[in-house]
Amino acid sequence: MTTVTGEPVRTLVVEDDPIIADAHRSYVERLPGFVVAGVATSGRHALRLAGLGNVDLVLLDFVLPDIGGLDICRALRGGGAPMDIIAVTSARDLPTVRSAVAYGVVQYIVKPFTFAAFRDRLERYAAYRMQVTADADLDLLGQRDVDRALATLRSAELDTVQQPKGLSTDTLDAVVSCLRKADAQPGTADMRTADVATAVGISRVTARRYLERLADQRLATRSSRYGSSGRPEYLYRWTGS
Repeated sequence: MTTVTGEPVRTLVVEDDPIIADAHRSYVERLPGFVVAGVATSGRHALRLAGLGNVDLVLLDFVLPDIGGLDICRALRGGGAPMDIIAVTSARDLPTVRSAVAYGVVQYIVKPFTFAAFRDRLERYAAYRMQVTADADLDLLGQRDVDRALATLRSAELDTVQQPKGLSTDTLDAVVSCLRKADAQPGTADMRTADVATAVGISRVTARRYLERLADQRLATRSSRYGSSGRPEYLYRWTGS
């Protein structure tokens, strides 16, 4: 998918964790109609790259080591920057979300997420961009034109990204915490599905779903070995921030 002008959406990835930044960069590269304009590892780096004038879209992490995501939004809007912003962040408290909307953030993707969820949000953004570009030659938009443009940003399944069906944010946080604790202890970084299930207090099947989601997001690595029964068992190691 490309804009009606045929130009790809030049996308700036802003993420301080190098592993996650690389994952988001590769996600963008897999989407037709998008190109990576740069990868920024800090807020100042992001503002410097955005100031070069070759960015259409910013994928912005709100938790950065130097400047907060909302401050970056404020700086970009205060400077008249024409690019759009999609929040890609673990910050999900209501004041932050409301402030993000006030600063014109067009999509809000809560970490961790799957590639399918990421693709859905960016494809909807591309459709929105195509719509408003197609209407650019009109002096005034009618109500139906406005509704149609804004509807392209909305998912039919409102919880596609923030809370996929059957997954709990609290349980996901508990699984992440379990992997992080194991990573901090020498010799126990790789955890079996059964180990995570016992530590969190969930079934093995449920633990596997959450672990696979983290692996898909490249927040955890997945490996396998053969157990005593001769069947392969999966091991997971935390790699996120």
